[in-house]
Amino acid sequence: MTLDDGRTRPSLTPPDFASALAQPRMAPPAAIPPAPVAVPGSVPVPGRRGRTAPVWAVGILVLVLIGLVGYFLNAIGPAASIIGMLLALLPLAGVLLAVRIVDRWEPEPRGLLIFAVAWGAIASVGIALAVDLVLSLIIGNDGSSAREAFSAVVQAPIVEEFAKGLGVYIIFVSARRAFDGPVDGIVYGALIGAGFAFTENIQYFAISFIEGGVADTSLTFFLRGILSPFAHVMFTSVTGFALGLAARRGAKAGRAVGPWVLGMIGATALHALWNGSAVFGDFFLLYMVLQVPLFVLFVLGVIALRREEARLTRNRLGEYASAGWFTPQEADMLATPAGRKAGLAWAKTLRGDRTALMEEFITDATSLAATRQRAITGRDPHAADDERMLLQKTAAARAALFAP
Repeated sequence: MTLDDGRTRPSLTPPDFASALAQPRMAPPAAIPPAPVAVPGSVPVPGRRGRTAPVWAVGILVLVLIGLVGYFLNAIGPAASIIGMLLALLPLAGVLLAVRIVDRWEPEPRGLLIFAVAWGAIASVGIALAVDLVLSLIIGNDGSSAREAFSAVVQAPIVEEFAKGLGVYIIFVSARRAFDGPVDGIVYGALIGAGFAFTENIQYFAISFIEGGVADTSLTFFLRGILSPFAHVMFTSVTGFALGLAARRGAKAGRAVGPWVLGMIGATALHALWNGSAVFGDFFLLYMVLQVPLFVLFVLGVIALRREEARLTRNRLGEYASAGWFTPQEADMLATPAGRKAGLAWAKTLRGDRTALMEEFITDATSLAATRQRAITGRDPHAADDERMLLQKTAAARAALFAP
């Protein structure tokens, strides 16, 4: 489109991007090294640079945890806090299992997964409590219905989604090499949301037990633990999805701020809609006609992203198969759920049950495909080093699987 002064308006859809999920090439891809004649004698240890949370963030978590423990013991008491924690573990376990299924294709570093849950459960809650305290001192809290509605529909969504979204951004910046795309962002966002819901549930369940005993606690558990265990998970996943798209397009920390803010706005809108349905409308009616369809769309979106991830894995491993690192049949096996299942079943029949070795082979091959994708797009200058290391690991694991 041409402006009045003759200049051309820049397109909102850059020509390099065929779609919102496209991965443009930012540098010439490196050639795949030839397959070795002999298996390397030693297996390299993968580096951790760009795949771990910063030490300062871990230190913040420890300090905030001490404060939260003191807060819960003083405000609620040890007995009610323990009861609330035990009940909160049940929905947390279900959510973690669901996220593990999503993350199973290309597992993220375990340390980052733990950090994500910890950030949600500790830092996000601490930030939200601190902001709530400051706002109460500044604008007061007269207990009126208007003040309660403002707190639930405006204040809580904005503050909590910022606190949780900050954790996703910290992972994006500090562990950039483990943040490849939308699925990774959804996993980190979901775990942060799960951690936040866990600590929040401790408070809700404990207060219900103190004020209404078993009856009120059972109702609260039904509403939060059964009907809505994925609420915070879904909210913060929107932030993670936005940062995942930025990661896929090679955005650095500064350029990712825009997508991060847009993601938090989306998360805040969903959060406000959820809280508003409880404050202003018929919660159960809106839950069935609005929240359930949204959750179904969320699940379908994750499935679509997983399929895209599997397609890329198959394409990249096919390139290695052409170079002689795998056979075409092995590439098919490694890049499909059915093939992986068959491969694990075959490994179990081998002498000594080599299932664990096959699992390692599948994991490293999937990481190799993701590394190749980073090399093709040019967004990771260390991709070539990772590629060499993973090629050696997969070659050694392959040889061990076929060893007599």
